[in-house]
Amino acid sequence: MFLTLTTTGTPERPATDLGFLLHKHPEKAQAFSTSFGTAHVLYPEAEEQRCTAALLLEVDAVALVRRGKGKGRGGAPDAALAQYVNDRPYAASSLLAVALSSVFSSAMRGVCKARPERAAEPLPLRVEIPALPARGGPDLVRRLFEPLGWAVAVEAVPLDTEFPEWGDSRYVRLVLESEALTLSNALRHLYVLLPVLDDAKHYWVAPDEVDKLLRAGGGWLPGHPEQKLITSRYLSRRWSLTREAMDRLELIRLAETDDSEVEEIDNAVEAEAEQEAKPTPLAVHRREAILTALRDGAAARVLDLGCGEGHLVRELLKEPRFTEIVGVDVSVRALTIASRRLKLDRMGERQAARVRLFQGSLAYTDKRLKGYDAAVLSEVIEHLDLPRLPALEYAVFGSARPRTVVVTTPNVEYNVRWESLPAGHVRHRDHRFEWTREEFRTWAAAVAERHGYDVEFRPVGPDDPEVGPPTQLALFTLRTTPGTPTGTRTTTATTTEKEAKAA
Repeated sequence: MFLTLTTTGTPERPATDLGFLLHKHPEKAQAFSTSFGTAHVLYPEAEEQRCTAALLLEVDAVALVRRGKGKGRGGAPDAALAQYVNDRPYAASSLLAVALSSVFSSAMRGVCKARPERAAEPLPLRVEIPALPARGGPDLVRRLFEPLGWAVAVEAVPLDTEFPEWGDSRYVRLVLESEALTLSNALRHLYVLLPVLDDAKHYWVAPDEVDKLLRAGGGWLPGHPEQKLITSRYLSRRWSLTREAMDRLELIRLAETDDSEVEEIDNAVEAEAEQEAKPTPLAVHRREAILTALRDGAAARVLDLGCGEGHLVRELLKEPRFTEIVGVDVSVRALTIASRRLKLDRMGERQAARVRLFQGSLAYTDKRLKGYDAAVLSEVIEHLDLPRLPALEYAVFGSARPRTVVVTTPNVEYNVRWESLPAGHVRHRDHRFEWTREEFRTWAAAVAERHGYDVEFRPVGPDDPEVGPPTQLALFTLRTTPGTPTGTRTTTATTTEKEAKAA
């Protein structure tokens, strides 16, 4: 990944002043460590008449994959391959933009104690980028840079020079020239527009990206004719962040028009006014729905199957009605974290007697799970491969047979409401599937019928009239068989039981 900055000069104003402005000595080749590789700064030429600084970004592909682990949403059939076969080490992108900001941070702010007058005045500048991904082609490149005072020379790179009939790739060779811009402005243009042209970022876009955009775009973005496109792409099309940025840009434009400060324009609400309450996290809604279901079933002895790090166990311990709480998980590491978070080693004797944690697989029957009032499977079933579900079904409903079973799972129909979730992707990389409401109800009704339960469905979280709630809950209640003494449970061997034993 490569970029060069060139300027020209005279004996009175030598081009080598570029070294002072960039805070990098022309006689040295310097290397800077980044979280995804090494940035090298060197000067291919450094004379009074002409000076060129080059930024070479050497991307560590392994480090990039490791840092990105868990940030994707899974579900894409080529996701695993894309980690190893991609253009990130070679094409200018958000990686290069971040390197620019990191290596030339003082120059980007326009700070130069050695040559303050040079930092504040326009320079003859030439920027060359040999490989730039441009979603929108050469036309978009011109629309973005020409309004900022750049003379743009852009050439599309063919897919294969041996086969011109294949057409052009999405990459371009770019040369920008200007004599009317300061070095600070030039760097800020590149910092914002490189990821905009690529239409992607290598890191999670958080709310603080709005502040970064406004800092780098100060003085030029509010009046740019492609302001909306730049803002949306820079913020990875997250509509809430884009709306916030556009509102703030409009305030800046109004303040400039009225020759006043932004604070004077944005005075509709007093500073002491109460802020809007933050929405309740879905995990909190889920635990509250589970606790309500357990209370409705008058459960006292509860199994948390797939307890993870013990968040639900902790909530159960807060209510004396739950006299025995057992957390089960296949992961020893998760149980260790749960034990630490619950402070089991410092818990009082009476409280400690109410809770146990042990390792177990839900794909096998376990006599330790029998005899409990209720069992909870909270966000568990979607982590299993579909062929393993019959084994879990029999282990819980056929063997353990608690009086009440609570199952929660994501509603895939609601995924369109998650602004940061790409279309067609699941919510977590470890999800093997996510069901629609109809698919979940069909599965739950079949399970209930096979094992002698009644089932009720409840929404968890805001119930959208079009796509339903973000999480769906099924409450299973064991039927009392007519003529059977209270407390006696009967079951017959089924195909599910045979499949479970075979598993």
